[in-house]
Amino acid sequence: MNRFIIFSILIICGISEIFHETCQKPEVIASAYVTEDATILTNVAFTTQFVLKCSNGVKGITLYAEVDGKSLPAARLSSDNKYQVSWTEDVKKADYNIKLYDDERYAAIRKALRNGEDPNTVKPLVVVVLNNPGIYRGPWINSELLAVLLAALVSYSAFSSKFKLLA
Repeated sequence: MNRFIIFSILIICGISEIFHETCQKPEVIASAYVTEDATILTNVAFTTQFVLKCSNGVKGITLYAEVDGKSLPAARLSSDNKYQVSWTEDVKKADYNIKLYDDERYAAIRKALRNGEDPNTVKPLVVVVLNNPGIYRGPWINSELLAVLLAALVSYSAFSSKFKLLA
């Protein structure tokens, strides 16, 4: 009976080790979407989709993302290693480094944070750079202000022409 229990535990551990491979030499093909019009927005939505290719052919690994110190889950979109990370930020233009971590590296980051160590010592699996060149914040002059200025200019020229004719 003891041998059966030990054998079962070894089989379970072996199976879990087989299915828990890490990605070797990761390559990322990414595309991004950023809100372009912020005339009435206070936050901008960022979405990046990427395909993760591993040289050892690992598929379906769980990924976590970190953007400017914030941890985010990477949602798996399909079984062919397509993922998506989304978040919102204040309106600004910048380059965003999206650090991607697998389970082991993310656990190492959490352990470093618990122990008061620097989490930057843990190397990410891969880094995706999202460039936000800036967004449209509306015209420099509001249309209402422009209408008031034009009405004042027309009124001034009408009254000055009237006084010249009467004089």
